[in-house]
This record gives sequence, C-alpha cells and structure tokens, in this order.
Amino acid sequence: MGLLDDGRPLNQGKSHKIKALYDQGNGLTIRAIARQLGISRNTVRKDETAIAEQQESRVRHRQLDDHRDYIISLLGQFPDLSAVKVLRKLKQKHPALAVSDRTARRYIRDLKETVTLRQRRYYEPIESLPGVQCQVDGGELRGVRIGAVETTAHFVVFVLSYSRLMYVGVADHPIDTATFIRLHDAA
Repeated sequence: MGLLDDGRPLNQGKSHKIKALYDQGNGLTIRAIARQLGISRNTVRKDETAIAEQQESRVRHRQLDDHRDYIISLLGQFPDLSAVKVLRKLKQKHPALAVSDRTARRYIRDLKETVTLRQRRYYEPIESLPGVQCQVDGGELRGVRIGAVETTAHFVVFVLSYSRLMYVGVADHPIDTATFIRLHDAA
C-alpha cells in the first residue's frame, strides 16, 4: 500500500484506482492519474512501484500445495502416472477435494518440471541352482509359410536362469495348459 506525501497511508480504493488507471504503462500518465485522483505525482509513483513490487514478490497458494508431498511420493513411485490418475488417487484419499482436471494437470506438469522424479533402477542378480528357475515368455508369429500354406506359429521361450540356455517350443495351435506342461518338461 502506498503513502500520501504527508506520510499517511493511501486508502486501498485509491491504490486500486491508480493500478487500474496506470495499467502497467499502457493507461494514463502519472500526471493525469494524479490530477484525476487529486493526489500528488510522487504519491502515484510511490504507489505504482509498491504495486509492482507486490505483484513480483507475491507467492500464490495453489489448491494442491497442501497435497504436494503426497503427489511427489506418488510420482516418485510411478513417474509415468498421468495427472488424471494422480487426481483420482488424491480424491480417494481426500473425497472433499474440489479440484478440476485442468488444475491438476497444470499443477502436476509444473511439479514434474521442478522436481526430479525418476524412479531409481534396481538390479540384483539372481543366484539360483541349476534347473531351479527359468524365465518364460510366450507369443505367436502370424503369416508363417510352411510349404505353400500360410499359418500362425505359437511358441514359448524358456531361458534357464543359471546357465542362460534357451529353449523354444513351437505349436501349430494356441498353447493350452497340457501343451505348456509338455514344452516345460522338454525345456
């Protein structure tokens, strides 16, 4: 809030009028504002600089600031979690929270830009005995030509954890439990 030339505080209404009339240099001149409001030019200058300082130093409290730590912990665990899903989890925890999707998207976007949220990669080699453990992946290849006939080949890949040896089992039909067990035994 600005001060009058005699040191008295300028009332809030005049301060708003000065701001509106000055309009960051696009409105009236300082002299015209002083004439219109019946105050000195120095008062207008003082108040204009005080308004500018207030606007620059103003720290806004955003609706989701109270939940910032929880959002950061969620994004720390799941860095690729979308803003909509974060908001859904937040509303499950705080049902009375009234925040729009757009507000949440903006807040989370700004948060992701300012806070490092990459999940640490963790690798620990698996120590296992021979024949105890393996990794299994299944799939299918379409359009495989066997002779002149085009068909789909269904397969399961077994990688043994100890030796890293690989076994691929193939079937001409989708792999059911009996086929899987037969291929597992063969591996």
